[in-house]
Amino acid sequence: MKYDVIIIGAGPSGIMTAYELVQNREDLKILVIEQGKSIKKRFCPREELGRCIYCKPYCSITSGFSGAGAFSDGKLNSYHLSKTGKEGEIYLGGNDGSYLREYYSNEEIKDIIDYTDKIYLKFGADPELQGIKYQKEVEKLQKKAADNEISLVTYPVRHIGTEKTHELFDKIENFLLDRIDIMFDTTVKNLIIEKGTCVGVKVASSYHQDEEQEIYGSHVVLGVGRKGANWLAQICHEHHIEADSGIIDIGIRYELPDEIMKDVNKYLYEAKFIARIKPFKDKVRTFCQNPSGFVATEVYDNNIILANGHSYKGKKSTNTNLAILVSHHFSTPFKRPLDYGRNIAENLNQLGAGKLVIQRFGDLLNGRRTWQKDIDNNSVVPTLTDVTPGDISFALGYRTLTDIIETIKAIDKVIPGFANGDNLMYGPEIKFYSNVVKLNKDLETSIHNLYSIGDGGGLTTGLIMASSSGVLMARVLLKRLNDKQTI
Repeated sequence: MKYDVIIIGAGPSGIMTAYELVQNREDLKILVIEQGKSIKKRFCPREELGRCIYCKPYCSITSGFSGAGAFSDGKLNSYHLSKTGKEGEIYLGGNDGSYLREYYSNEEIKDIIDYTDKIYLKFGADPELQGIKYQKEVEKLQKKAADNEISLVTYPVRHIGTEKTHELFDKIENFLLDRIDIMFDTTVKNLIIEKGTCVGVKVASSYHQDEEQEIYGSHVVLGVGRKGANWLAQICHEHHIEADSGIIDIGIRYELPDEIMKDVNKYLYEAKFIARIKPFKDKVRTFCQNPSGFVATEVYDNNIILANGHSYKGKKSTNTNLAILVSHHFSTPFKRPLDYGRNIAENLNQLGAGKLVIQRFGDLLNGRRTWQKDIDNNSVVPTLTDVTPGDISFALGYRTLTDIIETIKAIDKVIPGFANGDNLMYGPEIKFYSNVVKLNKDLETSIHNLYSIGDGGGLTTGLIMASSSGVLMARVLLKRLNDKQTI
């Protein structure tokens, strides 16, 4: 078998690459390889059983068509128009801006985000934008935050909702299945590289790893997502693909009453606080805020369980949850941030007997663990109950924990009640995108005809930017394919 383009991973970046390709060239032979299932077959037994059963061979929350996006809260964060620095400069958050600005103008970046947003609208995303109606109120919050050495960054947000996100990606899958080949339940074991050029992949059934098959393609795109970050790091090492150790975000999922967050939820829907608090002045940010949402879990390789959050359109709680993440960048001699993050996750999972650890913020400040009786009598009722009350300080690390505590106290000066003792911390929440693959303007790696997009290779950090990188990838491939005779 030989294809014009092979895409590894059916997450948002890979999906949008395939979509943009078929929109412009119906004659192309395109293959998407996904280790998980069709979105129609993705299901988490926790919904019925109330506990994680560690599905094999892969967790349906993190693997399958549309990746972790299928069960996310489906927030499409657009760009932020900066009021500081160069006129017209845009802020994208996370690590998204650094690579793009190296090769593309602000106008080009805005255009690609707007174009990608229209694709989601076409398939059923909510046309209403959150966070744009209350500018005066937002400016007051921003000033109050600035007075306490915190930046409050605002974005227009299109909230799809967890259940609606599933429906939207089902429509996209149906569209693609009529036009391209998709191999589900298939694992890419390795790349086929000949004389510095990637010419194909070696694959096997996700259920029968010993039965390998070779598939050849003119261009191979790595869109493996955070779930595949560790695999990609190993592939880079084996084939000497140039990459750097990037930033790893380590932290907790924080849950508190809607009543405390009511103004922020109303004015912004999702607030992004960024702080550099003493003594370490590490970058600490809030991320993925879910008004009236639910804390959730994700299972990664080796049964590592991480916290996340969902927010539905039709189902509501009385709590808001958000991530509080500390960015760490390691240099000489240690350059294995993925391993560092996995070790923290494994230690906390062991302390929690294979579950997330939950702790009241007040207990953490008072140097005591949280017990089940504390949770039973707590004013904030957890939205995730399959957890183990305990003490996250045993595994999270002094520097990380100090950053989180001081940031919560600082935000409390902007949002009174943010540091209440009954607020809940779930640990760990870690973002695995710290293996940064080196790319040129065409998103090509140091191996010819091998490309990397999305979160797994450290290019993006989020749904809309991962998707935008896929559209950009398709446009690069179209130019290259149009310059040559296709298969």
